[in-house]
Amino acid sequence: MGLRPWQKKSGCWMPGACCIGWQTAIFGSMSIRKQINREVADAMKKGKWKVRLQFKLLLGLVLMAFVLMLILAPAISGLYRSHMEDYYSQLAFNQASIAAEIIDGDTIKKYYEGGEKDTYYEEIRQYLLTVKQEMGLKYFYVVVPEEEQMVYIWDAGVEGEQGVCDLGDADAYYGGGNELMHAAFTPNAEKTILITNNDAYGYLASAYVAILDSAGNPAALSSIDISMDMIEQQIRQFMLLVLGITCSVLLMSIFACYFYIRRILIRPLGVLHQASLGLVEHKMEHLDQFEVEVHTGDEVEDLANAFQYMVRRLDGYIRNLASVTAEKERIGAELDVAAKIQADMLPCIFPPFPDRHEFDIYASMRPAKEVGGDFYDFFLVDDDHLALVMADVSGKGVPAALFMMISKTLLKSAAQAGLSPKSVLEKVNNQLCENNEAEMFVTVWMGILEISTGKMRCANAGHEYPAIRRRDGSFELYKDRHGFVLAGMEGTRYREYELELAYGDSLFVYTDGVAEATNVRQELYGTERMLAALNQAPEKGCRELLAAVSEDVDMFAGEAPQFDDITMLCLKMNRPDGDCMKKRSILPQIENLGEATAFFEELLRNEKVPEKIISQVNIAVDEIFSNIVHYSGATTATLGCEAGEQFVRIRFSDNGRPYDPTTEAPEPDITLDAEERGIGGLGIFMVKKMMDETAYEYSNGFNVLTLVKHW
Repeated sequence: MGLRPWQKKSGCWMPGACCIGWQTAIFGSMSIRKQINREVADAMKKGKWKVRLQFKLLLGLVLMAFVLMLILAPAISGLYRSHMEDYYSQLAFNQASIAAEIIDGDTIKKYYEGGEKDTYYEEIRQYLLTVKQEMGLKYFYVVVPEEEQMVYIWDAGVEGEQGVCDLGDADAYYGGGNELMHAAFTPNAEKTILITNNDAYGYLASAYVAILDSAGNPAALSSIDISMDMIEQQIRQFMLLVLGITCSVLLMSIFACYFYIRRILIRPLGVLHQASLGLVEHKMEHLDQFEVEVHTGDEVEDLANAFQYMVRRLDGYIRNLASVTAEKERIGAELDVAAKIQADMLPCIFPPFPDRHEFDIYASMRPAKEVGGDFYDFFLVDDDHLALVMADVSGKGVPAALFMMISKTLLKSAAQAGLSPKSVLEKVNNQLCENNEAEMFVTVWMGILEISTGKMRCANAGHEYPAIRRRDGSFELYKDRHGFVLAGMEGTRYREYELELAYGDSLFVYTDGVAEATNVRQELYGTERMLAALNQAPEKGCRELLAAVSEDVDMFAGEAPQFDDITMLCLKMNRPDGDCMKKRSILPQIENLGEATAFFEELLRNEKVPEKIISQVNIAVDEIFSNIVHYSGATTATLGCEAGEQFVRIRFSDNGRPYDPTTEAPEPDITLDAEERGIGGLGIFMVKKMMDETAYEYSNGFNVLTLVKHW
């Protein structure tokens, strides 16, 4: 027979909400109110008395009272339903309680454990059947609830009849029946009553009472289900009667209200509606000539007058809005261009020096707005010196971006002039302090790496501490001594310190946007999390390292908005690739020619190079270095020398104008006398004749000339 009425389905009623938005005219301006009041006063002076909405509101309240009466009818039927449910529930509980008192709980255990039916069993079955028939019960049964099923002891009905369970029949629990029956199957259980209404069993009131044995322990449950389908029928008859009367009254009311509201509200609003459509059809033109004729003598007329006044003012608002929108689009387009220009100013092609294998470098910037104030930079000062810059401009947006561009240009210009980091910061600080009416400033960390030795000279102008990882260690902050920010105070002095980076060492510099990233709980990311992310990142290239840190910051921040630019740069020293060339940086000035030749002579004599070769190298150095000084316009130069087994390789690198002496130098006519030959070209001609190999390339802004001599 199943679990009958306690198989109540659980559900969730979610009423739909129909949201009707009323677009109302808001008289926010006192001038509008005064003008409307003047028009009302003029109308009253002309004898037009207006019937205000008070009378109309009274009529509406009468209609609402009538609707309230209709609402009360279901409420009364609901009270009737509730009363009858209480009555039948109590009746079911009383009959179940009587049966629980009559039935001997000690005998149930015998039947439950597989005992045979006897005279007492038949007497109780006949009693249950008699009560069921006389009381009009739908179901009357006694069961023993188990863990996963229930076992029938008695089921009122004729044996063999369909739907009647016999002694020992078991059935599974369904829905909430398990918890409900076990709640009733306890000593001193509270009254257990259930109201259900489903297609399987109809509208039922159910009650469950525990049958106790002589020891006071529950032996079984006395269960009764009473049908309340007659209540539904009575309620339906009552509601049909109410519905018939209500529909008749409503039909008459609707017709009366329709003609009344049509005259006082619908027609005037229709005029306003047509006027609004006319505005759209005429593309909102000639608004100053707009007129609408509504004469209802109440608030609807006031609304029409206000609408007419609003439309006349709308012309000016539309013109102003069009101007503002055009300006906003122009600014947006300019911001896009500014962001593109800013991104193009930063090194963004990686690897930036594909022919340099001594180091790996990567950087990234993610602005908080379209354009930001953070920036990074790196560039070769000469063939053996790499400059690194990490900076953060105060503020955000276009002003910060403009200040950033100026700062970046000045820093690069000063560094390429051959100045040390300390001198670069001091010079740029004084330049930025001039005419700094906006009182902006920039924090800067700068380092210049001597690639051949791994020595880096650094200076810090109020920026974040750099992080360094040795080859076999982990990233740690290098707490250098900060100087004051750039553009903060003219004449500020800065300190310089030296780092030494060996093979496998890494340097990580960043802006405060990394450490100060916040999540939705307003917690800071912090340098500790940053160092942990750096040390947990896979030991691959710099690009992968920055990607890992950026991903960790994004995971921490979640949906929280980004308020500061996030900029990072990483440098890693690679294993030497076999290039044993010794290098020296030198200012391209003619008085330094002796230093240049001495550099080559010392190295070549230490390598036991023949004097004849040294003499030829000196001639080549004299000629090439003099050409760099006099014609290239370079501000820095790097000399390189390598002596191998019966060969010498020398290299000249400068940041002057691109010039290939191997192809662009004119070939002199040596058959002519000196007075007849043109000026220039003879020195380069001699160098090419003395050297066995000559090679030129222009790379990363530098002229690189390599000469090789064998013996």
